[in-house]
Amino acid sequence: MFDIQNYGSFIAAILVFQAIPGAGTIAILDATARDGRAAGMASVLGTLAGDFLFMVAAVAGLAAVMQANPMLFQGLQWFGAAYLGWMGLQLILKRADGGLAAQSDSQTSWSYFRRAFAVCLTNPKVILFFVAFFPLFLKPNASAFSLPAMMLHVTVLSLVYQTGLVLIGNFVAMRLRSYLHARLIATRLAGFILIGLSAKLVTSIR
Repeated sequence: MFDIQNYGSFIAAILVFQAIPGAGTIAILDATARDGRAAGMASVLGTLAGDFLFMVAAVAGLAAVMQANPMLFQGLQWFGAAYLGWMGLQLILKRADGGLAAQSDSQTSWSYFRRAFAVCLTNPKVILFFVAFFPLFLKPNASAFSLPAMMLHVTVLSLVYQTGLVLIGNFVAMRLRSYLHARLIATRLAGFILIGLSAKLVTSIR
């Protein structure tokens, strides 16, 4: 579909990455816990805007590589599989720490948008992730529409998942704050899934 190979694994990988508690997730839950759904949705839009900028940069570079050097593109696929496995290992070894900020004075939706946007942009690993991630699922001689279609998948699934976080944000925020061991188990489970996806994708690289 859309010249995306291993389409089911592509969707699963996006959902797994969304489910991993990270800085963006914490920013969304924190905004929701502080000032309600409007603040949470402002943070969602800030996170999506930051991710979109990184995806545009990654896709522009990948499109050039695909046209100029197919062998280099295959190398990126191997790198992507290795990077997925490395991320999974890091999640398995991750310690249970972190948390949500305490309640404070209300802020505007625009301030929550800017904060979430800044959180995303200050994580340069995001662009490395997209550069490594997209080549894994592109079919040989994929059409020019494939990369934008992949970006759309990531954006829509991220929006759906993060909106769900906002809608149950206060509940989730309290549980994440109180049950660090549950967070740790979920994070390690995601790590094992990523390593499994990495192994599966290696078999499809040609």
